[in-house]
Amino acid sequence: MAGKPPTGDPVQDAPDVAAPQHAAAGLPAIAHTLRIAQKQMGVRRTALTLLKVNQKDGFDCPGCAWPEPDKRHAAEFCENGAKAVAEEATLRRVTPDFFAAHPVADLATRSGYWLGQQGRLTHPMYLAEGAETYEPVTWERAFDLIAEELHALTSPDEALFYTSGRTSNEAAFLYQLFAREFGTNNLPDCSNMCHESSGSALTDTIGVGKGSVLLEDLYQADLIIVAGQNPGTNHPRMLSALEKAKAGGTKIITVNPLPEAGMERFKNPQNARGLAGGGTPLTDLFLQIRLGGDQALFRTLGRLVLETEGAVDTDFVREHTHGFEEYERTARAADWDETLRATGLRREEIEEALRMVLASRRTVVCWAMGLTQHKHAVPTIKEVVNLLLLRGDIGRPGAGVCPVRGHSNVQGDRTMGIFERPSAAFLDALEKEFDFAPPREHGLDVVRAIRALRDGDAKVFFAMGGNFVAASPDTDVTEAAMRRARLTVHVSTKLNRSHVITGARALILPTLGRTERDRQSGGDQFVTVEDSMGMVHASRGRLEPASPQLLSEPAIVCRLARRVLGTASTTPWEEFEKDYGTIRDRVSRVVPGFEDFNARVARPGGFTLPHAPRDERRFPTATGKANFTAAPVEYPKAPEGRLLLQTLRSHDQYNTTIYGLDDRYRGIKNGRRVVLVHPDDAHALGLADGTYADLVSEWTDGTERRAPGFRVVHYPTAPGCAAAYYPETNVLVPLDHTADTSNTPASKSLVVRLEQADPA
Repeated sequence: MAGKPPTGDPVQDAPDVAAPQHAAAGLPAIAHTLRIAQKQMGVRRTALTLLKVNQKDGFDCPGCAWPEPDKRHAAEFCENGAKAVAEEATLRRVTPDFFAAHPVADLATRSGYWLGQQGRLTHPMYLAEGAETYEPVTWERAFDLIAEELHALTSPDEALFYTSGRTSNEAAFLYQLFAREFGTNNLPDCSNMCHESSGSALTDTIGVGKGSVLLEDLYQADLIIVAGQNPGTNHPRMLSALEKAKAGGTKIITVNPLPEAGMERFKNPQNARGLAGGGTPLTDLFLQIRLGGDQALFRTLGRLVLETEGAVDTDFVREHTHGFEEYERTARAADWDETLRATGLRREEIEEALRMVLASRRTVVCWAMGLTQHKHAVPTIKEVVNLLLLRGDIGRPGAGVCPVRGHSNVQGDRTMGIFERPSAAFLDALEKEFDFAPPREHGLDVVRAIRALRDGDAKVFFAMGGNFVAASPDTDVTEAAMRRARLTVHVSTKLNRSHVITGARALILPTLGRTERDRQSGGDQFVTVEDSMGMVHASRGRLEPASPQLLSEPAIVCRLARRVLGTASTTPWEEFEKDYGTIRDRVSRVVPGFEDFNARVARPGGFTLPHAPRDERRFPTATGKANFTAAPVEYPKAPEGRLLLQTLRSHDQYNTTIYGLDDRYRGIKNGRRVVLVHPDDAHALGLADGTYADLVSEWTDGTERRAPGFRVVHYPTAPGCAAAYYPETNVLVPLDHTADTSNTPASKSLVVRLEQADPA
């Protein structure tokens, strides 16, 4: 029956394993979507809610950031988007009675899946120092508790203000404004753990830390390279765009250590060919690359382009780029033997990729975490840019860079100022608009924030959404660090592990979801989001709130600011809470590209933010041109008897939210503690299919990090490489094992040994 959560925490130590699938979506996706939605919402609520997802008069999916086409299908959502909506619009409730019956020590033993399945939070809850259970608290008392701890700090920099990508533009702008009026730039966010490497690389090379393509560019491309990315699970609506591109003649190269069903064949559930036919083969060339070998691949492709007469767009290189000579010298020295070792590919495969690159007049390269979460992630992405610059493939239709953001509005939050290292221009605009002096010293990102908590240099942790404890690296270190805080606060819609790994005191503040109507004293409000391609549009919830006790995220920030800052702040917080249009008026004067914000976002579909490289072939870098780079080629290496492990999502998962215990496309059912290993590697290690092993990561600090009890699954991974799901394997990621420059945890290149374990 809809609304009834599971009573017990399911056993996950004996998964069923079948052969991986070779096609994604189709009728099974529809059936799975409807089953989960009806289980959470019931039949009528399912129909009313899903038909408003991603519509111009509806609400933005709380899942991924993939953009919507101008002409939209009545069912403009994917399987995982429907799961995200169902869990937010669920009829299940987590009331004060639930907390009274479940001490925090009990909740800490539960799986993340069980916690999330309990439903929507309904009341502000407070865990007093030394208390065993959360108790209900008024909003006024909650804000008093936060103010008390913040005012007791020696410095504003002892507070951390974390943000998840789900936060709206309006809430994000207010949140960073409050933090900076309070006196700190400590604004770590989920970008620090995912696409920070993309932003760092693109800012240095093309001057804008965002992708340069729109949906129409994919449809016009001759070639799309999809590297380090699994659209079939992480952003399935991208498959529809790739299918449309294929219909227009586009070729697709997939670069990935794992074969992924969605990139093999897409059975579009919105047309007859997908439902009744064989679907659409997407990949023309699959390069099963060794983990972390992408920089070597793109460097060698660059060398081969340089060696091919007439292949370089010399006019573009001369007029629009800087550093070509040094890059050319370095690229021409690329060594074939090193490339083959780094990539695990055959020379013939790379030469076939070259032929496809040379045949393309318009190339788009898409990527995600498979490129961004390595120690050498930033130079890898710069190498992608190098290849595109050689061909003149930035700043013309059908070509460009396409980092695919994995969380709705994670890009918008950064645009709104959620950044620990804000530009001087942004701070100047903020100071001019709000008449206060924002702090200029850079703040802490996620990794540095955990260190600060660990070392006692930070004492208050405030999270606007997300599941920080489960998302962060080095789980044992992160949890110990959080427990050292004086106060932890989480603005949330549902229960998660971060609510049970607390500081001395803790608050859970329940908030409205995207699906819910936002009524303020100034009338019904809407919020805005920015998608992965720089499109900004409105989001309007329609459902009645899960509880009358819920506050919107903007309202929470405004009331907190009034309580903490008091009369020292001249910012009209009360006006902002009443009418979100007044927030957008201020954004329009602070953030470039948002001029006349209210009028432009009122148009159906919203508007596109300017992008100088795409729109004008103008590159706002330090040199005034697009920059070639020539970093040494790096790739991770594993000693004999060890494997390279990447952490990844299952199909029944979105970030740290676990919707179920199956990974349908990879053939895994009823379990998450599995490690995918190439059969040859498994045999060499003496691990038969179905045996169990502990995963132990090895790193330079000599600390043993262990994830026990994983079922070994013989799987067609790249040889020498393995894969397992996070957050279960985040315990293996050393806190200090991060990407150069971006400081992103290097979760995709862990050296591990597998120790045979007793299945019991």
